[in-house]
Amino acid sequence: MKNKKLRLLIAGDKTRFAHLKQFIIELEKIGIESKLIYDIEFIDKFLQVNIKKKIEKDRNFKKILSEFDPDAVLLDRISKIGKKVIEQNIPLLILLRGNYWEESSWAKKTIYKSTIKRLAVAKNEELFDLCLKKSTIILPISKYLENEVKKRYPEKNVELFPADGRVPEEWYSITGQKLKHPCVGLLQGLNIWGKSKELLTLKNVLKKLPQVTFYLAGDGIYRDQIIPELKNFKNFVWLGNLEYPNEVKEFFTEIDVYVLLSGLEGLGQTIIEASLMKKPIIATNVGGIKDLIQDNKTGFLIQSGDESELIKKILFLLENNSKAEIMGENACLYIKKNFSWSKIALDFSRIMNKNSDLIKAKKRNNNL
Repeated sequence: MKNKKLRLLIAGDKTRFAHLKQFIIELEKIGIESKLIYDIEFIDKFLQVNIKKKIEKDRNFKKILSEFDPDAVLLDRISKIGKKVIEQNIPLLILLRGNYWEESSWAKKTIYKSTIKRLAVAKNEELFDLCLKKSTIILPISKYLENEVKKRYPEKNVELFPADGRVPEEWYSITGQKLKHPCVGLLQGLNIWGKSKELLTLKNVLKKLPQVTFYLAGDGIYRDQIIPELKNFKNFVWLGNLEYPNEVKEFFTEIDVYVLLSGLEGLGQTIIEASLMKKPIIATNVGGIKDLIQDNKTGFLIQSGDESELIKKILFLLENNSKAEIMGENACLYIKKNFSWSKIALDFSRIMNKNSDLIKAKKRNNNL
């Protein structure tokens, strides 16, 4: 904020710590003091009955707030930390990474059918709604999510903030995996049915492209609904989870074409990484993916379920090496320009300056 060094407390999932640390490095360079905490260390789990631990976690979180005295708290994912921040009347910033409403709906339709699991979903929905309603600023990471949140919370302060950066120098070729060529690589989790079901499109593609080997990396709770449908094809190989980031870089180094088949996507972080590895990309035109791909320039966008177009684009890229290389180069340049942590930090500073009066007023009320 203007004329004062902003202090920002960031709470997030440990799986994203490496990325968030890069964000903090860039924030420090522009005068924003930041502290990163692992959210689960300060909140109780669903139906946790250990009152002593809950009290201790509450006390530890209040101690951090007292010692660091943040001007605002940024949640990298919505958690019970949000409720604690609301109770302390501190400005709350919500980074919205996915379409939680659709994800929750799919969960209730598929695996969360027992009473206890439905209760957990209902509690999560209640928490999600509370945090968004009481937040100072909502920060969706794509234009798609920006539209979704504005439809549901038209009165809220919403700022587009594509906070999914990478350090380009860290995404370089690594030898290690040996795959059969020509090949197509897919890397995605199998934990949300609305996303994962799109992979079933591959059944007819595998039949019609027996000369191309398809490698799928990733795992999740819908494994048994996806993998058995595909594993009988000789040109399909399931790799399971890859160690991040080295095995992921080995995977991207070796594949000829990267494909993301998703029915629901907040942005698409694997597209960012594949682009930095200069891979030609084909992806379903859903959610925030179009923010990452300039169709026919940095990659190809196809409609959900359009197997004939997928086959056509795969063959084009495999048969036109020079054009595939140009597309990969274009993708790398586009991501470097638009999704570097330095740019993301500057975008965040701009948002905070724009809303400085709102943040100050909230903080001032907290000190009364």
